[in-house]
Amino acid sequence: SGRHGRGIIQTALTLQFPYCGSRKIAHFFCEVPSLLRLACADTAIYELVLFVTGVVVLLVPIAFITTSYALILAAVLQMYSAEGRWKALATCSSHLAVVNLFYGPLIYTYMLPASYHSPGQDDVVSVFYTVFTP
Repeated sequence: SGRHGRGIIQTALTLQFPYCGSRKIAHFFCEVPSLLRLACADTAIYELVLFVTGVVVLLVPIAFITTSYALILAAVLQMYSAEGRWKALATCSSHLAVVNLFYGPLIYTYMLPASYHSPGQDDVVSVFYTVFTP
């Protein structure tokens, strides 16, 4: 729910920019980075705010998740049962795959500068965290 609250605030702030005429968003979803490309004003400061927000909202949880899994891996490697180790590693690897499929595209979308994005890539990436991982 924190991500959704942040999204509502960011969308409301993004809609305050002036937009030039009737333009189309080349994207599946009406996301903040897509809207910023249509703005007729300098959005550099706001993009910096989005980046800082991304660091807090995305990288802090990733740091906790990584630390947790490192501790889990250390505990699993100390298990005596090879079968138990295998089951634990199989479970953890599937969880980590989903975490990467969710957070990786979000980092791409919200933390990389717009110059690294292309509409086709954005469409594919957004499918990962909105359709595929749920």
